[in-house]
Amino acid sequence: MFESVIEPKRPNWILRIFVAALVITVAVASVSVWRMCHMPLGSYRGPLPTLSASQSELASRLQQDVQHLSREIGQRNLDHAGSMKITTDYLRGELSQLGYSVDEQNYLVESQPVSNLEAQLPGASPSEAIVIVGAHYDSVTGTVGADDNASGVASVLELARMLRGTRLRRTIRFVFFANEEPPCFQTDTMGSFVYARGLNNQRIPVSAMISLETIGFYSDAPGSQKYPPVLGLLYPSRGNFIGFVSNNESRDLLRRSIRSFRESAKFPSEGVAAPATWPGIGWSDQWSFWQFGYPAIMVTDTATFRDPYYHTLRDTTDKLDFSKMALVVDGMRSVITSLANE
Repeated sequence: MFESVIEPKRPNWILRIFVAALVITVAVASVSVWRMCHMPLGSYRGPLPTLSASQSELASRLQQDVQHLSREIGQRNLDHAGSMKITTDYLRGELSQLGYSVDEQNYLVESQPVSNLEAQLPGASPSEAIVIVGAHYDSVTGTVGADDNASGVASVLELARMLRGTRLRRTIRFVFFANEEPPCFQTDTMGSFVYARGLNNQRIPVSAMISLETIGFYSDAPGSQKYPPVLGLLYPSRGNFIGFVSNNESRDLLRRSIRSFRESAKFPSEGVAAPATWPGIGWSDQWSFWQFGYPAIMVTDTATFRDPYYHTLRDTTDKLDFSKMALVVDGMRSVITSLANE
């Protein structure tokens, strides 16, 4: 009998559009985070294994290498006249004793001569894209750089020792870079930039570049691991793992590498493929290879996000854990072998 005089409410299209946009944004962000953080298999959990006899010998050699670089040579940079040449003489001698021929790439920085060193393990298919394993041998002014980066240099040297005589599909180049530290950091005088530019100019294809950067410091203390904003919500708070890091473009190489590591090594590992502009992502020699479109990753103990002695006078040999470092390096041997046989 009576008709309603109340008009039905019209839908609030502005609110609906806002909610839909919010849902889409959250979904896209979630997918991006998943792609950035999700790695194959799972990080090792549980007590670390007792070192085998060969791993114990590896730990001893790593310690000797780091001690020589950080104690006998000490600071290795342009501010200490002659220190860069003393370092390259040592590395050249060690590689020569292993039976490698050593090539030098010489250039000038502020009228001072510096060198990148390269030792090559020929592959069965020389036309295939090469694998590069590298580390910078200089230390920042004011520190002897045991972790940064004598640990990386010693690891490359020992990987060259372990893989010598191995016949793999791809050629491996073991490279020691000059001038990663300031004031050359992320400039065209950075040793790895000079090297990567040379590869690009010669049109030499690279299937993988692995930068070993500060890999000797570990801590089981709660809260010992720090992160850039947000990442701390997604990763462990204890700094007892080795990190695999890449930009977005090298995500596939990162995932293949960490899979190989997790299949072979009983040691905790975490991985992230994030924008190169994020803090820490491009903070070593892999950055140089990204500039020329080469796939590259960094393997690291995360440096300043964990090591309280990073870039200080207290970055010395006694702060490093060579047993854990040996487990990491032994696992990296499997990673490099896998990448070279792809």
